[in-house]
Amino acid sequence: MGNTSSDLSKKYKKVSPVREVMSLLVRNKAAMAGLIFLILLVGVSLSADLLFDYESQVVEQNISERLQWPSAEHLFGTDEYGRDLLARVVHGSRLSLSVSFVSVLASLIIGGILGAVSGYYGGLLDEIIMRITDIFLAIPMTLLAMVIVAALGASTTNLIISLSLSAVPTFARIVRSSVLTVREVEYIEAAGAIGAKDGTIIFSHILPNCIGPIIVQTTLRVAAMISNTAGLSFLGLGVQAPAPEWGALLSAGRNYIRDYSYLTFIPGLAIMLTILALNLLGDGLRDALDPRLK
Repeated sequence: MGNTSSDLSKKYKKVSPVREVMSLLVRNKAAMAGLIFLILLVGVSLSADLLFDYESQVVEQNISERLQWPSAEHLFGTDEYGRDLLARVVHGSRLSLSVSFVSVLASLIIGGILGAVSGYYGGLLDEIIMRITDIFLAIPMTLLAMVIVAALGASTTNLIISLSLSAVPTFARIVRSSVLTVREVEYIEAAGAIGAKDGTIIFSHILPNCIGPIIVQTTLRVAAMISNTAGLSFLGLGVQAPAPEWGALLSAGRNYIRDYSYLTFIPGLAIMLTILALNLLGDGLRDALDPRLK
């Protein structure tokens, strides 16, 4: 009898939510392929200084080796100034990823707070925040970022500020909709009944139960940020030369696209694969975190 009850308890032992999500994610081959690619990419970007010296291989010009096609000596070829393109793409990955991650984190914090406050309190405060959000959502994100950069000046810091502000309305909307579905649940009412402060209820009880949609949106937003970062740098409004941001590499290579197509193909391929990997991971996380799809 004791063994039977023990076997039943093992059979029906509660699985932690994180373990369950990871189990579902592992079954999604496309999501795992995206995750593996991103892990390798982050590893390479963090090791950029160990792989290639920034001053001598990324920035320093070597005119005698300019515009060499990919070879054993230069796997990705060299640019118009004789700089190794592989070294510039590797260092550019760190720059593109760091700008995108910092921008998403900043917009998540600001938009998350606004969305949580708006959804929890409702009423006039909700109307004011959401109407302002609607105004910003009516402006395309890239155009809004361009306007902010044009007003502040082209630099990496201003690029991060512009991308962060342009993504705040999206996160505010996502968090608000999640908060609206959670705030009427019984345990939230119970927390208020025992005298818990609003801040405690929002950050300790409501937001942790909205984490699923926020994680998915964050993953997809990083992909959009990489695209916008590259686009603004391509237009000369983002990271400035000689910094090797992927969009800046595309912009520099477009003048030689007819005879030296690798100068645009390789950075473009890096952008495409990274965005594809993030979208695959985001779709896999959405499927794993959505109870209706389990």
